Amino acid sequence: MQSTMKIFDKVKPRNLPRNDWQWHIQDPANQRLTWNKPPKSVLVIKKVRDASLLQPFKELCVFLTEQKNMIVYVEKKVLEDPDIINDENFGPVKKKFCTFREDFDDISNQIDFIICLGGDGTLLYASSLFQDSVPPVMAFHLGSLGFLTPFSFDNFQTQVTQVIEGNAALVLRSRLKVKVVKDHREKKSLVQNGLEENGLIVNKPEKELIKQTKYQVLNEVVVDRGPSSYLSNVDVFLDGHLITTVQGDGVIVSTPTGSTAYAAAAGASMIHPNVPAIMITPICPHSLSFRPIVVPAGVELKIMLSPNARNTAWVSFDGRKRQEVCHGDSISITTSCYPVPSICFRDPVNDWFDSLAECLHWNVRKKQNHFTVEEEEEEF
Repeated sequence: MQSTMKIFDKVKPRNLPRNDWQWHIQDPANQRLTWNKPPKSVLVIKKVRDASLLQPFKELCVFLTEQKNMIVYVEKKVLEDPDIINDENFGPVKKKFCTFREDFDDISNQIDFIICLGGDGTLLYASSLFQDSVPPVMAFHLGSLGFLTPFSFDNFQTQVTQVIEGNAALVLRSRLKVKVVKDHREKKSLVQNGLEENGLIVNKPEKELIKQTKYQVLNEVVVDRGPSSYLSNVDVFLDGHLITTVQGDGVIVSTPTGSTAYAAAAGASMIHPNVPAIMITPICPHSLSFRPIVVPAGVELKIMLSPNARNTAWVSFDGRKRQEVCHGDSISITTSCYPVPSICFRDPVNDWFDSLAECLHWNVRKKQNHFTVEEEEEEF
């Protein structure tokens, strides 16, 4: 897969003074999917425990294996559904599948593109399976909201064929590269309860245990107060400088894609996914002046508990892997160099505004009536 995209190109035209530079911004609608060689393998992700998706899943898999001769990868737990196990007609197709298990099998170098059946959560899940480069993702709207799933399943054969032929537009959805460092001090001892060993009192030495975990996040990192009744009290650093302390229910650090999710519910602006940015949105801040802000993509944010915080905090990544944040722990966030290439139904701009209108009912209002002739005469 080879996709070409330029967000900003710094160009020095001819016949201009040496220091006279121009910025060229490429039209996002020009981002196209191109293949170096025809795709051979596809990962099909289906929302589990959803009976309404069984028939579309079977139809898609039959089409991919029998008509397109594709190698189909399916998560093992999807095939454990009793309706799939007991379907004898689907048995020959199922035997052709390659299966994998999340967190156990690495399929990152074996997939040419991904097809998601479900809602926005299936796209988030697909992103989590690839911690480095992500194959192009084609998402069918078979869930509830569907902001990130532009394709209807009614005409899936034609649409999938166009993607296989490389006739599709792309939007590169930036992700966040997150590193969580847990700095715990654990006291270890050779004896228990302060007892003597060989006639000597053994002191319990302190041992530092530092654990690092990394994540690739498509929507947002949420730091909140968890079950505590106290305000969260966390410091936010940007490129090593303390920029603010969040006192409230928490803070959301989101991508442009995530700006239409939790951040939008918390009062943030909605950002087109082609805009290179990171959004910082407070959750119910105890301040009248704390507004959401947008910072450039590429800066490094760090979030830590304030020294005088009364309680711990909790953090989650795209709604998953929720864990406690204690004093001394840190969460480092920056823009990942591995975006999610999301295949468009039309193009990045039209798809985004269609989703705003259809899913979020953006700027829906009853139209104002025009003046009648009599009213116009009275006005003037």
